[in-house]
Amino acid sequence: MALSTLRDRVLANITASAMSGRPAPAPSTGEGPTTAAPATLEEAAEADPVQDSADAVMGWLRRYEGHVTDALPSHMEPGPFLAAVRAVLPSLRSCNPASVLQATITAARFGLVPDGREAVITNEFGRATFIPTYRGYIALMHRSGQVASVRVGMVYERDEYSLEPSAPAPLDFTHRTDPALSEAERGAPLFAYAFAWFTGGARSQVVTVNREQAEEIRDEHSRAYQEAEVSGRRDSFWHRNFDAMWWKTAARQLEKVVPVSAEVRALVEADRAGEDGRAQILHAPDPEATALEAEAEAAGDAAKASQDQESAVLPRKRGGLKRTQPKRTTRAGRKARAGRRS
Repeated sequence: MALSTLRDRVLANITASAMSGRPAPAPSTGEGPTTAAPATLEEAAEADPVQDSADAVMGWLRRYEGHVTDALPSHMEPGPFLAAVRAVLPSLRSCNPASVLQATITAARFGLVPDGREAVITNEFGRATFIPTYRGYIALMHRSGQVASVRVGMVYERDEYSLEPSAPAPLDFTHRTDPALSEAERGAPLFAYAFAWFTGGARSQVVTVNREQAEEIRDEHSRAYQEAEVSGRRDSFWHRNFDAMWWKTAARQLEKVVPVSAEVRALVEADRAGEDGRAQILHAPDPEATALEAEAEAAGDAAKASQDQESAVLPRKRGGLKRTQPKRTTRAGRKARAGRRS
């Protein structure tokens, strides 16, 4: 079955689940016989919630393991990626199976292992959601070939810092910390920041996100946070990992001031789709499309390089061109020519 067909089936199940208003399935109690893995994704999405255990989810995910490995970039080994997915499955057993599969394939297409370092797959109110961390954004910026390094950090109350946007880089921003102080002794966090150094040696604009700005983004754009607030459960990823999301928000703002690849822009869109509770797989890069885009960019760079070359100098004969002199006509010749005309 083609990956695009799998995507369509995933989206169909997510849409059907959302329209039916079916509540999130409850975790398995572990009692009773183990249910065999559904044969198809549709059966998995419509399975009895009480019997939806981690073992059953692992069973049907194993059936689509080939699609997951096909979605991985060529430089990645499938073993570590699949091991990270297996480790997180117990926490996703109450999620819609279709959402688990779409989050897994989305992570695979971006080449970000969901082990908590570059990305996570988390249970957001019964929906499995792929969430890239700030390290995931840094990884994709490095892959673009235009960024040499990215710095994401947090300024605390007892840190020394200077921020003067009108000054030339790198004098516009400095941040100094006292290594003798513990994290608690540094005081409350003031703002997160991010900037990038380019391969040519220049540095990007510094972006900053204070706590109020981070909370505003959370309140306006995170559907999982809003649902968790309304229900009183307060268990969304924003609730559990506010500082990590704060750092990620700063890293994501770099997309506005740094020349980034289409893959980074796609990651931003997939990240926002996850916050809105929409299908993320639509924004994840397709392996074939990514390869074609890379070839097109390489061809464009080659064409641009050829235009930047100096025009070839045409060969010239030694001594230069001979200057042709007009023929001189004698008086007798002029009389003879006049006689012929008459």
